[in-house]
Amino acid sequence: MTRTVLESKSKTVVIGFDEPFCVIGERINPTGRERLAAELEQGDFSTVERDAVDQVACGAMVLDVNSGAVFTNRMAADPRYADNNFVEPPLMRDLVTRIQALVDVPLCIDSSVPGALANGLEACEGRPLLNSVTGEEERLELVLPLVKKYNVPVVAISNDDTGISEDPEVRFAVAQKIVQRAADFGIPAHDIVVDPLVMPVGAMGSAGQQVFALVRRLRSELGVNTTCGASNISFGLPQRHGINAAFLPMAIAAGMTSAILNPMRAAEMEAIRAANFLMNHDADGYEWIRFSRVLNAVAAGTPFLDASRAGVAAGGSRGGRRGRRA
Repeated sequence: MTRTVLESKSKTVVIGFDEPFCVIGERINPTGRERLAAELEQGDFSTVERDAVDQVACGAMVLDVNSGAVFTNRMAADPRYADNNFVEPPLMRDLVTRIQALVDVPLCIDSSVPGALANGLEACEGRPLLNSVTGEEERLELVLPLVKKYNVPVVAISNDDTGISEDPEVRFAVAQKIVQRAADFGIPAHDIVVDPLVMPVGAMGSAGQQVFALVRRLRSELGVNTTCGASNISFGLPQRHGINAAFLPMAIAAGMTSAILNPMRAAEMEAIRAANFLMNHDADGYEWIRFSRVLNAVAAGTPFLDASRAGVAAGGSRGGRRGRRA
């Protein structure tokens, strides 16, 4: 069975068909978070550090680290700050260094800037996930050599030089192309985690059915693990948490093995824990019982994050071998 192995300095996380669904925390991302971007511009990492700790307490198994900040004030004084190739590489190194000093989960290095990806990989202890490569020719030539050099798995996003297609056949073909090109670099399929691109169901009524069918094909025909930005499915709709919480178990049943989401949203995490239990990915129901204690504490009036931390402390955590890159 396909197993994508991620490692921090002290913990191993496996993304796989017969493994618990892998929750990748999305919060460390300044895109669309003006306050966070302003803090980072001032060298203030307090929100990043708090988000790292809280996401792990709420059940994140991996943390996505995105360095896409815009430093508006510095840009006005120094035009170099208008270039992400100047801003992101040193910021990514700082983010990775600070986060892995606080939490022991593997990281997902997330940037569109090759220099930031390289700096993140260099600063990481263990075996992170690289986010991301697309089917665009320039991106393939820039990112796949980094994947090979650092011996890390990579997220493969199913768009290419023509953009994002609404046709699932085209998105499958792009994923297939990335897997084949990766093989040319000696990168095995089990180190490719495909994002088939979840379309908003509010704009395309068949978006959910499309992605479920794509995930099944990616699993059966390419033998790869899969991920997505889970909240994309509900974009622009009311009651988004309810839609997300319905979508995630259905995606898991179709074979999706991970997703990038906010683990501090109780509805989505409850749905994932229940799906793990029903899919027999939760030995003896241990994780479901532990998470239910947290929910009961919340119902009794304990703040969610405090209850989550208590649940983690009571239940302990599984470690792994010390991570090393080849």
